[in-house]
Amino acid sequence: MNTIEFGKCVVPVIGSYDTVIVGGGTAGASAGISAAREGNKTIIVEKSLSLGGAAVGALVNPMMESFVIHEQNFYEIENRLKEKGASTRDGIMNYVYSTPENKASVLEEMFLEHNGTILYDAMLSGCTKENDKIQAIVVATSDGLKAVCGKQFVDASGDALLSRMAGVPVSIGDDEGFNQMTSYRFEMGGIDVDKYRKYCLELEDEFSPLKKGYFWESAMVKNKRFKLEPLFREGIEKGLLTEDDLVYYQCFSIPDAPGCMTFNCPHISNMKRNMDAMARSEAVTQGRKMIQRLVRFLQQCMPGFEHAFLIREAAALGVRESCRIEGKYILKEEDYLNRARFDDAVAKGDWYIDVHSSTKGLVHMDKYEKGEYYEIPYRCLINNHVKNMLTIGRCISTTFLVQASIRIQPTVIDMGDTAGKACARALKEKIELADFSGKGLMER
Repeated sequence: MNTIEFGKCVVPVIGSYDTVIVGGGTAGASAGISAAREGNKTIIVEKSLSLGGAAVGALVNPMMESFVIHEQNFYEIENRLKEKGASTRDGIMNYVYSTPENKASVLEEMFLEHNGTILYDAMLSGCTKENDKIQAIVVATSDGLKAVCGKQFVDASGDALLSRMAGVPVSIGDDEGFNQMTSYRFEMGGIDVDKYRKYCLELEDEFSPLKKGYFWESAMVKNKRFKLEPLFREGIEKGLLTEDDLVYYQCFSIPDAPGCMTFNCPHISNMKRNMDAMARSEAVTQGRKMIQRLVRFLQQCMPGFEHAFLIREAAALGVRESCRIEGKYILKEEDYLNRARFDDAVAKGDWYIDVHSSTKGLVHMDKYEKGEYYEIPYRCLINNHVKNMLTIGRCISTTFLVQASIRIQPTVIDMGDTAGKACARALKEKIELADFSGKGLMER
């Protein structure tokens, strides 16, 4: 097939594949690696210029702690990051931690080693569907509209964009339709991290009581009695900050980057609907002004930042949550509380319910002990409307609160790993993804 009809356009086809993955974030890249490793002709279509999604473009580092036994891709990613100099799970802290560039490099290397194809700089614009199966996706490229045909499709877009285009119903936000808060992260260099750490410890700041090693984490949440809040209040009095700047502040040291820290802030607290295109654009301009204020405040007021400077702002917003598909099973709070097990499990989750609410502030609920976990069933990845598609990542079928647990990188890497295996095995058995049992995908 050389062309397809898309509306009133005739669109050139640039390739046909067994598995077409929309979105090369940690979930999509992991799915691509597994599908290609098991023999599927696989392409990842990515709107940016790197794999890694939010972990790379939005500077979402480090991966949060997870104590479950993971799948193959997770450990291979970690081992390759170590080969590039990353310090992960070193006995002092339990994060898997690297620079964004190293993570992007590792994911790309792993996928290409299995003969995968990547189409960078391509934005999903639509799809063609016949009955209950997607036939092709249409993407906007530097060479105009192009089509990619496939036998199977994986929506790893982060916003369930392909799922929605194909007619899959979604749920948005909490009971009021409001999403979790979005961040706009940045990095700074020239920091005397030891001086900053000493200052926090002298305040008896117990948020991150680490007195040794390169790693340092610091935070302040408005009106939560953090020891750094009085200094931030002084910043308001001096006209350096506004009340919105105090909603959430957090930073981490960066491995292999002495004197540098990455900031999990500012929070864009007034953006309550994260899929609104204009709201996202306005969040960028608002977040940039907030970053400028935070940098100026840190330089003038925070010990250790006297000679610090802004390295870069993120190339993408840090969107925690936007929408969730209505799948064949909805993972609920009861499943989380009961440490649910499923015979079609695709991943284990052990992160707590971690809600950055746009209306209620930071909400942490029902933390697990080490060794405890729940499972995510394959049925959360499939739906009743499209036979040949999986949805993976933060947009799977869950409630609003449970989504706040499943969204971390270790969990979605495992989910992508098993999703890729499902694609390969369903194709070999000549079964549509929606009819595949999902049993036996988790191998560890």
